[in-house]
Amino acid sequence: MIFDSHTHLNAEQFNEDIPETIARAKELGVTEMAVVGFDTPTIKKSLELSQMYPEIQSIIGWHPTEAGSYTPAIEKELQELLTTPKVVALGEIGLDYYWMEDPKEVQDRVFRRQIAIAKEMNLPISIHTRDAMEDTYNILKEEDIRDIGGIMHSFSGDPEWMKKFLDMGMHISLSGVVTFKKALEVQEVAKEVPLERLLVETDAPYLAPVPYRGKRNEPGYTRYVVEKIAELREMPFEEIAAQTTANTHRLFRLV
Repeated sequence: MIFDSHTHLNAEQFNEDIPETIARAKELGVTEMAVVGFDTPTIKKSLELSQMYPEIQSIIGWHPTEAGSYTPAIEKELQELLTTPKVVALGEIGLDYYWMEDPKEVQDRVFRRQIAIAKEMNLPISIHTRDAMEDTYNILKEEDIRDIGGIMHSFSGDPEWMKKFLDMGMHISLSGVVTFKKALEVQEVAKEVPLERLLVETDAPYLAPVPYRGKRNEPGYTRYVVEKIAELREMPFEEIAAQTTANTHRLFRLV
């Protein structure tokens, strides 16, 4: 059984067919998923879905592309919502220098504030980093997140960066990118990451794996991520599925 550790079933692309999408996921062996909310509407929807479906957990936080709208009122509400049953992590949080919706110093401040909240509430964190690997690493190191740990979501770095984040106590989550022909660094990471620190995800509706690249991604397609990792590591599919699910349960304290 497979656990999609990061998906956006709360995105508008799924408005018309959430029950069908969950049913298709089960047919492909994906029986659990964490739905990530990153602003007010998607947080609300994530929490609703986790209350409606036993197979869904919630991850909620304030995305770096939304950093400019983070206020004391938002923070207070977020702290309250993080106590909702089935919230398993705070995220996705981090830095995004690709879209650069807000200045670096604004993103930095909002990132650090949410790390502080996660530490206060003893929750793991889910990290979004785009074109900002070094600054992300430095902030996580300065804020000393070892005790809470978390996930490098849809990891796109090389094996050297992987080792740096592993040394900090983070888990490495691989998405459909690992199936892309030219994603050679991510494929190297898939071969080298210690099995007990590996998670899998879709980031649906984005980053659909081969053979669905370019189409709407969905949680069931985590299966193809697991298949590719099993192929790269020359291991049984079932072993990768079981280990990544056990890792996700342990990190989210669902054991």
